[in-house]
Amino acid sequence: MDNRYKRHNRRKYSLKVHIVLVTKYRKQLLKGTIANDVKQKIFDICNHKGWEIIAMETDKDHIHFPVGYDTTDKVCDMVKTIKQETTYYLWQKYNTFLSKQYWKKRIFWSDGYFACSIGEVSSATIQKYIESQG
Repeated sequence: MDNRYKRHNRRKYSLKVHIVLVTKYRKQLLKGTIANDVKQKIFDICNHKGWEIIAMETDKDHIHFPVGYDTTDKVCDMVKTIKQETTYYLWQKYNTFLSKQYWKKRIFWSDGYFACSIGEVSSATIQKYIESQG
């Protein structure tokens, strides 16, 4: 049995995306307990939604995490959920600290994000496979 693929109903798939979120104004806030809390909250959100965190690490002003997801999920909705729920959580826990960092309440992440699909094989391997069909 091939464990690289998930199966659900009549679907067989392996969808993974590398997501990078950046703090608003690139403020270096992702260190110490805030970094640990952000990672734990993202892990909890993904676990609850059925998304699989492959790895996760922060670097002062941004966080990287490759995540596996279902065919019915949209990356933009995943990012929206993660950003909203982590922002709400952090403001609940670190209100005093964050209000000194941001003049406008309830922001933590920059408006955009980076997302890149991750595959099990290279583009060249896929191209060769497709060209060999028929």
